Amino acid sequence: MSELHNLVIVGSGPAGYTAAIYAARAQLSPILYEGSVTAGGALMNTTEVENFPGFPDGVMGPDLMDDLRKQAIKFGAKLITDDIVEMSLAGEIKTLKDGSGNTLQSKAVILATGSAYKEIGLENEKRLSGKGVSWCATCDGFFFREQTIAVVGGGDSAMEEANFLTRFASKVVLIHRRDSFRASKIMVERTLANPKIEVLWNTEVVDVLGDSKVNALRLKNNLTNEISDRDFTGLFVAIGHVPRSELLVGQIELNEEGYVLVEGRSTRTNQGGVFACGDLVDFTYRQAITAAGSGCSAALDAERFLAGH
Repeated sequence: MSELHNLVIVGSGPAGYTAAIYAARAQLSPILYEGSVTAGGALMNTTEVENFPGFPDGVMGPDLMDDLRKQAIKFGAKLITDDIVEMSLAGEIKTLKDGSGNTLQSKAVILATGSAYKEIGLENEKRLSGKGVSWCATCDGFFFREQTIAVVGGGDSAMEEANFLTRFASKVVLIHRRDSFRASKIMVERTLANPKIEVLWNTEVVDVLGDSKVNALRLKNNLTNEISDRDFTGLFVAIGHVPRSELLVGQIELNEEGYVLVEGRSTRTNQGGVFACGDLVDFTYRQAITAAGSGCSAALDAERFLAGH
């Protein structure tokens, strides 16, 4: 593409779509690459979102993303369902290449690539992925009807996954390495009150057992160091996320965990004309509403940058 664009937004979800809405309304003619597989971000894999303002009865995650997407299109944003696979962000003109081989140039870039599911790090976890090991209850819960399955984690995501899975499984065992959850009080209360959920405290999964599919987990008690095997047909991993910042290494300043560093309360990165928002930046709150707010900020920062140049 020979045309020089004002703004390219890389990534979708609440941050990317909100940035596109604001940038389009500001007549910046933004191009948004929403991803070929992960369009809509993490909320595409959630069920009911109860805490997004303006929805007193809750809203399904995919429905919320679809509405944000339609709103961005309504105001003139151009959405491309593909991935950006290369970026050169130094200098006044930014160059990006997508998965279809197209190259485009832009005066400003907003990074909203979000985060990915964190893995335990076991060899058999990877080998049995899709064969009983999953990172998405809403994607795969249906396949575990009347089975005994495990969820690993201690945050809100783990609580949500465990409660959702009780719709299908006969029993859900929530495995947590500590003696208390870090999840919000309301989610903990809901989980502990669910008769189909059993909690294993101070326990870690040290191996996933099975030839062609999961049939058991090897567990370690962190207090006694005792190792034991327990039968399960499924393992859902909900231990957090890692930022999708692999394309930014060496170009944008990152912290030790790979999150993009920004200036103060702005969305400005250390590269002029490059802004970052959403879970790519936020390692504290990680909420849909905070991601949307930072997407708004990124669009406003980009608009001011372009007006000054």
